[in-house]
Amino acid sequence: MSAQINWNLLRTTALAVANNAYAPYSKFRVGAAALVDDGRIITGCNVENASYGLTLCAECGIISELARSGGGRLIALCTVGNDQPVTPCGRCRQLLWEHGGANMLLEVNGSPRKLSEMLPVAFPEESNFVNPESKS
Repeated sequence: MSAQINWNLLRTTALAVANNAYAPYSKFRVGAAALVDDGRIITGCNVENASYGLTLCAECGIISELARSGGGRLIALCTVGNDQPVTPCGRCRQLLWEHGGANMLLEVNGSPRKLSEMLPVAFPEESNFVNPESKS
């Protein structure tokens, strides 16, 4: 599948959207671009807050845009910070897992890697997921 992914386009798009980041505190402007299973490319950028814990990562923006634009599954993601490749944090890896799954690809140091390599034991594992509304 990685042969069908235009990593250069994802990286260029992530670099462009990083210019829209709101990063007055850290000055670390992050942009992300993702390929959705229907061929769309969606984007997100970080939005800081004075209480760092409430900062929204670029990957959070991706998940919000995915939902806003009709859903689907994430296939591949590229994230950049201050014009350099960056790897999503653990919190964001979990968000990406729930919307892309174990085989979703992340660009890590210029090479695609499966999300399952970057988050070996997601919470909860897809195979063990129990719907909280289920009675069983």
